[in-house]
Amino acid sequence: MACILGLSINPRNTAMNLSQVLLTALRDHGAREVFGIPGDFALPFFKVMEESRILPLHTLSHEPGVGFAADAAARFHSGLGVAAVTYGAGALNMVNPIAGAYAEKSPVVVISGAPGKGEAVSGLLLHHQAKTLDSQFAIYREITCDQARLDDARTAPAEIARVLASCLRESRPVYIELPRDMVTVPCEPVSALAPPAVDHDALAACVDEIVARIRAASSPVLMVGVEVRRFGLEEKVAELARRLGVPVVTSILGRGLLTGTDAPLAGTYLGVAGRAEITDLVEHSDALLLLGVIISDTNFGVSSRQIDMRKTIQALDHRVTLGYHTYNDIPLGAIVDALLERVGEHAPAIEVSAPVYPRGLTADDGPITPNDIAMAVNDLMDAHGRMPIAADMGDCLFTAMDIAQTELVAPGYYATMGFGVPAGLGLQAASGQRPLILVGDGAFQMTGWELGNCRRFGWDPIVILLNNASWEMLRTFQPESDFNNLDDWGFASMAKGLGGDGVRVSTRAELKTALERAVATRGKFQLIEAMVPRGVLSDTLSRFVAGVKRLSQRS
Repeated sequence: MACILGLSINPRNTAMNLSQVLLTALRDHGAREVFGIPGDFALPFFKVMEESRILPLHTLSHEPGVGFAADAAARFHSGLGVAAVTYGAGALNMVNPIAGAYAEKSPVVVISGAPGKGEAVSGLLLHHQAKTLDSQFAIYREITCDQARLDDARTAPAEIARVLASCLRESRPVYIELPRDMVTVPCEPVSALAPPAVDHDALAACVDEIVARIRAASSPVLMVGVEVRRFGLEEKVAELARRLGVPVVTSILGRGLLTGTDAPLAGTYLGVAGRAEITDLVEHSDALLLLGVIISDTNFGVSSRQIDMRKTIQALDHRVTLGYHTYNDIPLGAIVDALLERVGEHAPAIEVSAPVYPRGLTADDGPITPNDIAMAVNDLMDAHGRMPIAADMGDCLFTAMDIAQTELVAPGYYATMGFGVPAGLGLQAASGQRPLILVGDGAFQMTGWELGNCRRFGWDPIVILLNNASWEMLRTFQPESDFNNLDDWGFASMAKGLGGDGVRVSTRAELKTALERAVATRGKFQLIEAMVPRGVLSDTLSRFVAGVKRLSQRS
């Protein structure tokens, strides 16, 4: 409360403009920062962001990086990530990251500046315009779960409330278009919408059926996926696993879930690419409870034996499917809470074979393999503590599967390159923790230059760049094609100009020394360019590729 001339004034009752109302609503709905790139149609909004300080603003260099950073922040927070860009050239440049966020159920709010109402009726084609002024809105309708154009201050609060509620309820991106002549128009505050009511009779019947199915089974298994993190349910799901007395695995997309809990976690299900005991556990289960697991090819496409999904229990996208019928409009959180009430006390403790991760790198003059990188990171974390990881696609992701359980963000289903570096920056901005970034040379060519923004914001990630001068994962599927070859750009030598330290390593001994030096150096990013011979894959990726090829031959 402020006091002026003896009068108490609540700052929240001070009249706000539309931009301040929007930013305040974002903050009140759980957003903690904004990532963005300004442009002429968005300049007035960026001015309000900077001057109001309602949310911290982190500007990056290219819109794909903005989208990836906001996505990673949303994944870490289990809440809203925010990406702010200009119209046309900005927002259309961010379509791929937002499509990925939609596919992987990450609640990102896209705010795009737009031409003012007067400009829209001028009769002139406007710069950044594609087919029509509505083309961008139509494109984002395809990759977001709700949209709004804030062109009327009277209806804007209700529009903002609806869209933000959709973002949190669906855990998917939403799109808000803000004409630049509406930025400073006075506006009433936003009142958050109450969540929709749940049909408790349907919920009770659903839970009874789930419990009966699990208790009648001889080998029930619980698999957790991305929605468990998105809706902040990890502690509750760990407790549920203990009460049910069933082993727990994560999907590939769910890797990193349940870190820090005492859930009976057996590891990550990778089908033919993973540990045989986990593959058998999942594929022979007669009651496989899938909580928030996306039914995708990356999660189930390399199963050694086809899983009969009719025999699974699937809780995803506000519905529960058992066999041939579905309970609709039941959120995952309601299911977990009701199961906890229904199950009651803990079941007898179960024994699970804890995953064993490679450790004890031999620091010699041998060449570096992805397996060596996983081993070196495990040794580093044993000595210095866990770090959150942002991984790009390709062997970076599969190498991460051999790193001991820790927080992980990666595009495991949508599988876009370029995620790793900007996601790592978003991870540090959101968490305050120093992240480890795993990225290949192909992906680094796309978005690695975002490291140049670290100095401005005090970020200091450790980046391990797997450089084999190749799009190596693509080569595994089509080895005869020379277009998979890349040039050697000498990334480590560029680090100084970007504000960090860089070192190129070619042996296991050099890798170990570089990691120890990196973890001891704070205040600027550390880039370790690990030279990996072409054709050398992690064991996990090798098994994955062999499994995909074998299964494709069957079909």
